[in-house]
Amino acid sequence: MIPFDPHPFLKSAHRMTLAGRFWRRGLQRLPHPSERLFQVAADTQILAHCHWKPEPQRHPTLVVVHGLEGSSASRYVQGTAEKAWVAGFNVLRMNQRNCGGTERLTPTLYNSGLSGDYCAVVRELAGRDALPEIFLAGFSMGGNLVLKAAAELSDEKLAAFRGAAVVCPTMHLAACSDAIHQRRNIVYERYFVRNMKRRYQHKMELFPELFPRNGLERVRSIREFDDAVTAPLCGYGNAVNYYDRASAMNVLEKIRVPTLVITAQDDPMVPYQSVRQPALLANPDITLLAPEHGGHCAFVARSGGEERFWAESRIVEFCRFQSHLLSA
Repeated sequence: MIPFDPHPFLKSAHRMTLAGRFWRRGLQRLPHPSERLFQVAADTQILAHCHWKPEPQRHPTLVVVHGLEGSSASRYVQGTAEKAWVAGFNVLRMNQRNCGGTERLTPTLYNSGLSGDYCAVVRELAGRDALPEIFLAGFSMGGNLVLKAAAELSDEKLAAFRGAAVVCPTMHLAACSDAIHQRRNIVYERYFVRNMKRRYQHKMELFPELFPRNGLERVRSIREFDDAVTAPLCGYGNAVNYYDRASAMNVLEKIRVPTLVITAQDDPMVPYQSVRQPALLANPDITLLAPEHGGHCAFVARSGGEERFWAESRIVEFCRFQSHLLSA
């Protein structure tokens, strides 16, 4: 794989992170999507924006999952989707529960433990659509979900599920919560907490009988939000239990499909040591790429063109290498 050569003006982790967030992608080659709802629970649907090849069953499929407070329209999701489309993949850009304007589709919240949603998507694509090769990709929180789903689908031995690729996965939720609460990351945490509160207030309006105020006005950090809102309303009790039960680091040894993990040693939100788990390093099915620079889900490279967004290119390169349809 091509090594990461960071943009010379973006070797600061914060500059790199913000550049990845705001740097525009061209996206001229990504066709207009169709919409599809997946029933992932009795009372819950999630929305996908789908880019289908003319004969979908003759192509591999990449399902892309965004991070905290993102959506199918997040730039890194669309950038990955375009690269995958050009490489010959069907692409589904997923919205997690409540994201992308879908709050009405579920009476629940989204959280880092809902890997079952993406297992359900893969099963439906393999069964109803008869797609022969399905890959999952995830960023940040979406990376944690994808790793958990990869472990669960490995147990099922679902033949159509061929692999996974993740970028800056929050696989150790407690460590990531502590990291983002550091003073140097105050801008990120305030942004996330503000948006999480806003989304919760919208849920209160839609389902007032299900969502109490829960001391929301006193919440100032992600951990406080998880302790007051996410954990009790999602069946975890408290943040400590939630972080323990929902962290993918606890199931890494169960992954039995080719899996790529990309992280940056200078990621301000995902500590490098939280990714270098012994179970990850010992698993022969997992490949770890950890450049010195890259920020959080950014990896903006010196070179332009196809290699400007390095991690997105590596996801597609990895999945393409694992695909029998594209190598035939």
